[in-house]
This record gives sequence, structure tokens and C-alpha cells, in this order.
Amino acid sequence: MLAIFSKEINAFFSSLIGYVVVAVFLLITGIFNFVFPDTSLLKFGYASLGPFFTLVPNVLTLIIPAICMRAFAEEKQTGAIELLVTRPLRDIEIVLGKYFACLALVMIALLPTVLYYVTIYQLGAPVGNVDAGGTIGSYLGLFFLSMAFVAIGLFASSLASNQIVGFVLGLALCFWCYFGFDLTSSLFGGGVSLWIQSLGMQEHFRSLGRGLIDSRDVIYFLSLTAFFLLLTVINLERRKW
Repeated sequence: MLAIFSKEINAFFSSLIGYVVVAVFLLITGIFNFVFPDTSLLKFGYASLGPFFTLVPNVLTLIIPAICMRAFAEEKQTGAIELLVTRPLRDIEIVLGKYFACLALVMIALLPTVLYYVTIYQLGAPVGNVDAGGTIGSYLGLFFLSMAFVAIGLFASSLASNQIVGFVLGLALCFWCYFGFDLTSSLFGGGVSLWIQSLGMQEHFRSLGRGLIDSRDVIYFLSLTAFFLLLTVINLERRKW
């Protein structure tokens, strides 16, 4: 697994892929949170990273499928997948190696955004008048959200033999898992609507953002991540049948 992880990380940063992903992510979040007046944290009226945490899941829905699209689709295109699966590695090790490499790149992109918190912290009146609990919960939510999105992206890539198809499929699945259930719940009312919302990622991300770490939210994201990783392993094993 470590060999696959190292190979994938080197592939990200020996080309422009890793640098472009980090730059694009920081550019989008920076422009929306500090340049555009309608969404600027500086114009929000009080010290809060709320607009940032509302924006980032939308960006991750786009960025993460782009990171993951090459994981298996590129190797299918080049025929390298046949060589990979014949190596003395279990399928689960191959999947996890690629998974943690993609997740590490997402975390590298997220890490510099801690400066946004430092900025808002200093701008608070008085200094430090920021909801630290909500911020920590939201960052934890982003971590779990990234875990699930990467697992979905890898599954999409394992289904495709073309990187563009892998990207579009991953984008569609991430969009549905995050926004789809909330959109569907609007067609219903009462308890049914709330139940449908609870199936989606957005509701659990919002719950973590309130600063209260509920085990149900953590279990939800871990289960969703494990489910898509399992599907990816099964799909990889099918090539041997």
C-alpha cells in the first residue's frame, strides 16, 4: 500500500497536477471569500467563516472528481492496470494506496485555508471573537466530506476507461450525494422530508458545523466512505474473473 501511495503522490507532484489542483482551489476560495463583495468574509458584518464553509463543499464537488479521475481510468487507457493487478499486492492495498494519496492532496489544498481563520480571528471585535467550536466542527466536517468524496471519485474512476468519463461520473455522484437528497426532500413534507435529508451528506456536514461532534455524523461519513471503497475493490476484482 505504501508503494502505491508513494507512486501516486510522486505522480501528482512530478507533474503539474498537484500544483494546479492546490492553486485552483485556493484561487477560487480566495476570490469568493476576499474579493467578490457579495461573498467576502470582510463584508460579512461579523467575524465568521460561515460563507467559506458554505462555499468549500461546492468547490470540492468539482475538484475531487478531477483529482480522482485518473486513478484507474488512466491505467485502463494505457493498459497499466493489467500489470498493476498482477503484482504481489492485494486489491484492497491498491485501492487504499490510491485513496490515501488523493486524500492527502485534498488535505494539502485545505491546509493553507487555516490562514482564513487567523485573519478572521484578528479582525474580531474584540480580537478572537470567533466561534472556535463551530470552526473546528466545520473543518472536521470538511475532512469527513473529503474522505467520502475521494472514495466516490475512486469508484467512478474504476468504472470508467476514460478520464473524462470518470470525471463526469464522479461529479454526478458527488453532486447527488451532497445536494440530491436535499433537493428531493423539498418534494415532500414533514417527517418524510427530514428523513430524506438525513440520508444526504449536506445535512451531516451542517450538523458537524454547529460545533457538536455527533457520533451519528461520524459513523455516517465513515460508512459511506467504506461502502464506496468496497465497491471499488469489488469492481477491481471483477477484472480477474
